[in-house]
Amino acid sequence: MKTTEPYEPSPTMNYHQYRRMRQLVHECCNYDDGNCIALDGGEECVCVQSISYSLLCRWFRTAVLPLDKELETDLFHRQDGKRCVICGALFLPGSNRAKYCPNCAGRERHHKEAARQRKRYELSTHLGPEKTR
Repeated sequence: MKTTEPYEPSPTMNYHQYRRMRQLVHECCNYDDGNCIALDGGEECVCVQSISYSLLCRWFRTAVLPLDKELETDLFHRQDGKRCVICGALFLPGSNRAKYCPNCAGRERHHKEAARQRKRYELSTHLGPEKTR
């Protein structure tokens, strides 16, 4: 017996989200000069995702939208998303302690490790405060 998924309304976008989505539509493999190849049944059919303020196309949701993680988080994880402390991008945190988006997390980890090593070197050499004997 096949189970059906509960109906979930498609999220609506504001104008800025819509403009970002329109740029992503061109990355879809079914998009052809404003028409959708998947819906083409012998005659041209307009790509429904390119003219709507809501996410209607399942292919777009699963294959194209993950290319823009910030937009995906903004649309599907509005309550769960956090803003990055450094760049302000919206991201889906892996834990409640996360402060940085994945792009900034690696850089920040590198900077903190470099500062920790500098401090360690300063304390272990003659450059630091006097050592007690």
